[in-house]
Amino acid sequence: MSAVSPSPLFKRIPPGVWTALAWCAGTVFTFLIRLRLPGEGAASMYTGVIFYRWDGLTMLMMATALTLVGSCLLLRRPITAIVSVLAGSVIGTLPLSVGAIPVPQFLSVDVALCFIAASGRRRTSLTAAGLVVATLAGYLAFRVARGWTIGTSTELAVMMTALISWLIGNSIHQTRDHADARRAQAVTAERLRIARELHDVVAHSIGIIALQAGAARRVIDTQPGRARDALGEVETASRETLSGLRRMLGALRQAEREAGTDIAPLDEMPGLADVDRLAETTTAAGVRVDVRWRGDRRPLPAEVDLSAFRIIQEAVTNVVRHADARSCTVSIDHRDGALSIEVADRGRGHGGTPDTGYGLVGMRERVALLHGDFSAGPAPEGGYRVTAELPLPARVA
Repeated sequence: MSAVSPSPLFKRIPPGVWTALAWCAGTVFTFLIRLRLPGEGAASMYTGVIFYRWDGLTMLMMATALTLVGSCLLLRRPITAIVSVLAGSVIGTLPLSVGAIPVPQFLSVDVALCFIAASGRRRTSLTAAGLVVATLAGYLAFRVARGWTIGTSTELAVMMTALISWLIGNSIHQTRDHADARRAQAVTAERLRIARELHDVVAHSIGIIALQAGAARRVIDTQPGRARDALGEVETASRETLSGLRRMLGALRQAEREAGTDIAPLDEMPGLADVDRLAETTTAAGVRVDVRWRGDRRPLPAEVDLSAFRIIQEAVTNVVRHADARSCTVSIDHRDGALSIEVADRGRGHGGTPDTGYGLVGMRERVALLHGDFSAGPAPEGGYRVTAELPLPARVA
């Protein structure tokens, strides 16, 4: 189930505005519960002695000013902001003649604390939470020192709201960090995948180009027609390589333009349906590739189809570049529950492709990601053999 995107209204309103609105809502509620509302026999709360006097109203105005100042500083100086909002809640409580800071006077603090925990660093978040606890404890200690009564249960309820606000903000912070980490991992994985795709495309094409260029050089004086054909193959392979590079770079640029989104998947990725064309191209370059299909050919998951083709392409490229062989055999077996691949040659080379080479590492990584089995090494009957077995989902097998 996809997450619901926040409303544009909530995105546009700064957190300082929400803090100020919370203070205004708490102040309005404070006045309402000290009036006899319709259906009530008396007001819910006792009106303090100085609540409607000039000094009580002055304190409420001072508290409002401090809260608004803190709301304005919330984005730039969060600690100063929380101190200012806390001071407003304490001063706004004095005209009420109550034994504890009530919840309505602490709503703005809760909102500010939640935002700081959600967007600030952990140290800043914990400092703000410590200031909130110290303020609540200090208010009660001051009243006890003066010999006044205190509202312990009310203060515990207020502290609980502050704790819940901090936990909500901290949870948002952790969720955002986790999403950023997942996004970074996805981008890194996609870049590594693109690097492998670039390696596969370029390595194969350069191998074909090198082979055709060498053939053209050897016969250019004696067989100009064959040299011309070989140079034509070089041109074709070069154009195809450049076209593939442009598609991949275009996908990267498109992803960069779409800020805040994951890198777009590359379009037109090859699969086993392209193996015959790969064989024709390699055969035309001078190394015959015989493709043998076994089992019932059927649609495969995209990741299996692409990985299978890249493994075959890389193995054939190694034959062209290192095997000193005139032919190789590609066997593709659609079995129950797995796709089996084998690329074998009878060459005497492969000295330049140790098991730690990038091509073999890339093939091994592709197979490991699909929880398959991979092996590469000299064959008992001579030559070199690469095998891979890729498990298939039950619905495909």
